[in-house]
Amino acid sequence: MLKRDWDRHTCAKRGHITYAPDEPDLRERLHTATAVGTAWRCLRCGDFALGAPHGSGPAGDAPLVPRGKALRDLFILRFLAVERLLRGLLIVIVAWGVWKFSNSQDAVRRIFDENLTVFKPVTDHFHFDLEHSPIVDTIRKTFDYKHSTLVYVAAALVVYALIEIVEAFGLWWGHRWAEYLTVVATAAFLPLEGYELTEHVSALKICTLLLNIAAVLWIMLSKRLFGLRGGRAAFEAERHSASLLEVEVSAGALPQAV
Repeated sequence: MLKRDWDRHTCAKRGHITYAPDEPDLRERLHTATAVGTAWRCLRCGDFALGAPHGSGPAGDAPLVPRGKALRDLFILRFLAVERLLRGLLIVIVAWGVWKFSNSQDAVRRIFDENLTVFKPVTDHFHFDLEHSPIVDTIRKTFDYKHSTLVYVAAALVVYALIEIVEAFGLWWGHRWAEYLTVVATAAFLPLEGYELTEHVSALKICTLLLNIAAVLWIMLSKRLFGLRGGRAAFEAERHSASLLEVEVSAGALPQAV
């Protein structure tokens, strides 16, 4: 089985990123002349790309381009970001539904009771007690909630949705604060998700719980949060050690491509 080359795969989709440093020796090693023009070395995949560089200036001002493990980690973070965004939008819809329901409880109760009788012949045929089923009992309990209580629930759901959406955008752009927020917010709800499993077990709840546990552990360890594995200093050192430009600086001279 071939190992996935994240660097070249990303460059194939988004294009190369090249940079011309002001330092003469380093500049010389990052470009080459070809029969069809000058080519500059991509800071992501390391291949030479024809055309003018995308940027220039001191080597210290060059963009820190994710590559290798850092690029793979960014892909995982963006997968989590999409999941958080979709969840946030779904919670917004639920909050809207709760708010609408809080303003028309009596009307909804009448509609529910009137239409419930439509299904009784079918449920009676299968000897199912519809009137005392757990689902129907749960729905009827919500009719007894106060209007103010439902408004508070809707507001809490909106706050939760906003946290999820903020997490999503922060994770997409790889911000460290978003990683901390995701770990804290997700871990805070793990006990509740575990309690829900004791009430009713479903494949969706189990998968959600396992995904959240895996996400918390992976982010904490791979991003070295809360001082783990050397903390932020070790994380930044790892990022910079993978930078092609800094590798070139440290190496002194690398052979030019033919």
